[in-house]
Amino acid sequence: MSDRTPALDAVHGMLTLLFAAVALHVLWHGVRSPGAVRRDRLDLLLHFTMAAAMASMPWSLGPPLPGRAATVFFTAATLWFLLTARTAAVFADRLTPAVGMAAMAWMSRTPPGAAASETVAAASVPAAHHTAAHGHAAGASTTATLVTVGLTVYLLGCALRSLTRPMPALRTATGPAHRAAATDPYGYVRDGAMSLGTAVMLLLPH
Repeated sequence: MSDRTPALDAVHGMLTLLFAAVALHVLWHGVRSPGAVRRDRLDLLLHFTMAAAMASMPWSLGPPLPGRAATVFFTAATLWFLLTARTAAVFADRLTPAVGMAAMAWMSRTPPGAAASETVAAASVPAAHHTAAHGHAAGASTTATLVTVGLTVYLLGCALRSLTRPMPALRTATGPAHRAAATDPYGYVRDGAMSLGTAVMLLLPH
């Protein structure tokens, strides 16, 4: 039986519009930043890829890469954001996109239909092993729930922080951080929307 309902489809539709808008804004920002360094360009490419993948995910169109390839890709993206931070301040700034990429890897870890296959396989387990198999499944389910809740809570916190920040002053920006924000004045809104949408997707069937 399908889990889809008109209300769920409406939420998925809003999320698709949100992620599509984020992807277009990332693309627009990349075009407007021809002098960006290689690391920044790769950051934008990864953000665009994730937003495009998230836009298609609610409709079971799948991510740009199938199955385990998507998990490996977004896990590598997570490590990229973490390992390319040279200072503690930069690490803190790059932690949010890293967690977002980790959430994407987490959501793509199980291909469609895997749960059903596991259920069929469990039905064929001899009775003597049924209790042990059930206990193992329960433990795995608890771990998965804790990981999902942890990612969701962190991303919601990031979304709240980003969406409540004041807009940077475009003409009076002083200091590297303020100047960087002035070159991408809607960056906080984009990042907050992406974090919020990803947190919601973690909790919804897709």
